Amino acid sequence: MPAVSIDTFFACSLMVMLVLSAMAVTTTFLRPHMNTTDGDSSQRLYRELSKYLLLSEGMPSNWGQNGQTIPETFGLARSNAECPYELDGDKVSRLNDENFYAISYAEAFTSLEAPDTFFKIEIKPLFDVKIRLDTTFDSNNDTIYQFEISTERNGVPISTQMRIFTIAEAYLKATSASATNGETMQNVTIPDTVDGPALLAVIARSAYNDRIMSFNACAFAHSSAEPNLKGTFLKLSPLNHSLTASFSTSGIDLTNAYALTLNHEFQLEQMSNTSESTTYEIPKILDSGPTILVLTGTNSTRSFIEWTAYPQIPVEMGADFVDSHALSDVFSFTYLITIDSIIYDCTVWLGGPA
Repeated sequence: MPAVSIDTFFACSLMVMLVLSAMAVTTTFLRPHMNTTDGDSSQRLYRELSKYLLLSEGMPSNWGQNGQTIPETFGLARSNAECPYELDGDKVSRLNDENFYAISYAEAFTSLEAPDTFFKIEIKPLFDVKIRLDTTFDSNNDTIYQFEISTERNGVPISTQMRIFTIAEAYLKATSASATNGETMQNVTIPDTVDGPALLAVIARSAYNDRIMSFNACAFAHSSAEPNLKGTFLKLSPLNHSLTASFSTSGIDLTNAYALTLNHEFQLEQMSNTSESTTYEIPKILDSGPTILVLTGTNSTRSFIEWTAYPQIPVEMGADFVDSHALSDVFSFTYLITIDSIIYDCTVWLGGPA
């Protein structure tokens, strides 16, 4: 057997074991007025449907890459996937309502072709990256910011290797760090001559498994007022290796655009520009893992910094089961899925009418 085939076999075997393990985590979310027999039948039915959502490519199979295409049938699997539960990053990005090309829940519900079944999908990294600005102090013509960065899952520390990026206007600096016990303190220095606001972005990888990664970013004031909420100035929509920055207000002037990965940082090239949006090319690299996209600019005289990730996760899309009183049973099924070889946590909720 060729080496490539052997590698693929073992990679798929690993994913099957991970998925089977994850599938054991099946819970009844709401289950009033049901007997055991009916409950078991519903659970089996919904489990199969949850697997269908993740194993089917949908139709057309490339509906994720074209922002104008609404799927005729719904499915999130990557076309020609080599392993089960390998999802398409663009299809997942189109579940995020921050994306200009997002499909609505109504469109997904219709294309699922199961009119008596409501659903919700959540996809997120296997651990969280938390960033907290601890201390700020001046040093000559610079300002030094001390951040506390922690990596954890459900409160349990996760040992990680990380890449930390400091971005402010035309200023970009990257450093490496370790969080052996799930926590590290990092000092970043920004010259006072650099306009703010600024952003600290972190991409972290498990110290024990290269396929488990997470990320986060934190905007903070530097030579400026406090940064605005994310999305105030731009709606960032990564899709099919291009980034569309749609202007939320008038008078937008974009100055810099960056793509940040665990091992690389790029300045993005502009592909097109109109009075309502600007499009950039996202470079294709061999490394697996998420890409953090950062844009800086001004709105009249106010500077801003905006960011998103590609694929655009974490994401949660679907029915609001908590406030629903019209459903007789809702089950949740948790899986380990992969996007671009990185393992993520996916939970699917399914329920029917009373």
